[in-house]
Amino acid sequence: MDIKSQEAHLLIAQETSPSPQAKKPSIKTITVRNMVNFLLLASLVFLLIVGLGFRMISSDIIKSKTIAISEVVIAGLTAHMKAEIMEKRDYFLEEIKSLYEVKEIAVIWPDAKTASFASKSEFLREADGMTRDVFQTGKPAFVMNEFSLEPSIRAIVPYIATKDGSLNCLTCHDVPDGTVLGALDITLDLTAYRNLTFAVLATLVILATFFIILLCINTFKTIQRHIKEPLEVLASRAKRAYFQREPLSPEEFASIEFEELANKFNMFNAEMLANQTLVREMNAELLALNDEIGDTLKETVFTMGVVEEQRSKETSDHTRRVTEYCQVLASRLGLSDYDVEMITAASPLHDIGKLGIPDSILLKPGKLTEDEFEVIKNHTGIGHAMLVHSKRDILQAAAIIASQHHEKWDGTGYPQGLAGEEIHIYGRIVALADVFDALTSDRIYRKAFSDEEALDLIMREKGMHFDPALVDLFFAELKTFLAIKETYRTSSAVRSSL
Repeated sequence: MDIKSQEAHLLIAQETSPSPQAKKPSIKTITVRNMVNFLLLASLVFLLIVGLGFRMISSDIIKSKTIAISEVVIAGLTAHMKAEIMEKRDYFLEEIKSLYEVKEIAVIWPDAKTASFASKSEFLREADGMTRDVFQTGKPAFVMNEFSLEPSIRAIVPYIATKDGSLNCLTCHDVPDGTVLGALDITLDLTAYRNLTFAVLATLVILATFFIILLCINTFKTIQRHIKEPLEVLASRAKRAYFQREPLSPEEFASIEFEELANKFNMFNAEMLANQTLVREMNAELLALNDEIGDTLKETVFTMGVVEEQRSKETSDHTRRVTEYCQVLASRLGLSDYDVEMITAASPLHDIGKLGIPDSILLKPGKLTEDEFEVIKNHTGIGHAMLVHSKRDILQAAAIIASQHHEKWDGTGYPQGLAGEEIHIYGRIVALADVFDALTSDRIYRKAFSDEEALDLIMREKGMHFDPALVDLFFAELKTFLAIKETYRTSSAVRSSL
């Protein structure tokens, strides 16, 4: 196969094969999609970690703030007590409540011993279960309600008696050092903290989205510039380099991967071009061998027909004339070149089955009896059986012809009694060619018909023995048929199964 043929086959393959872009995503799409999926997952994990961390930090800050406010309140209450101005305690607590985002504040005394130091106040509360736990442990307790519409934190901070510091509790309370005198129950509004948290997370989401978009755009451009475009250039240059027999220039590519790919293609291309002459020579030899095999098969088939002709003592050149008649009818009928070639090559074997007919019947000089005629009719089945097992197209066509060339258009023929177009076109063509040659040739039991008599018989058999369209074509090409008959003229006496 030469370069032009290879190029034509390559172009046909490119045109007929489905476009990869029509069914498969591009490298850019795959890369960007995978990267976006990964970044989204990473961003989600990052935001989750940041959110949990921010919550923990915020929780610690809120608790610290709550304790700080509580200590201020406790210190203030102690100062009021030592200054003996407890009647102003509620005013102080109201001021505290109005500051520092305090929603609720209350003072809780554990028992009468300590409560005796307290006067009546709207900020006094009875101890509940949570407060009693604080009294027992002496440690602050917190309850954070951060997921409601009005988030808050409740803190129970113990008021522990101590002699340390300027506010010596033991000067007023006759209790051991470290005794829990009471507790401060304080609730802070966390709306501002929650809004701050949402703002921080929203900012992080916006920044992450922005950087993801920037990264995708940069990746898209990088793939476009350093992968897709060089790959398209490589494919285009590689095709041209192959057909024009010129190497690629690796320096054209910016990346080492494409440079190595170009070098490998040059090595492959050089090897292909080096072997191309050998491939063309081998292809030429194969084509010549295939033609020789085909010609040999056709010659062998024709020779087998001649052998049968000689064994049957058929008219000399009967095989040649029938072959040429069939070729004229098939080509004028408008059959394909393949069918014309098949019937021309296979028609010499139309009577090959006569090799299985006894000489006493085949070569009998007189008229056959009915039984003898039934025997000679068997040559159609014998010929078909001899040829039908072959895988060769020519011999398959010959099997059809051997079986059907004695079938008649009206269904009165043999061996199957096929009618009309049930008979293969090969069989219909050979039937007319064989009968015309038989009529115009001498037989053992009669002389050849004159041309007028033969033509008159063929016309009478139109639509009965012969395909009407073939009869019309026969008479349209009559000069050609008569010229073939005269070219291979003979006078030998023979027997026909007609």
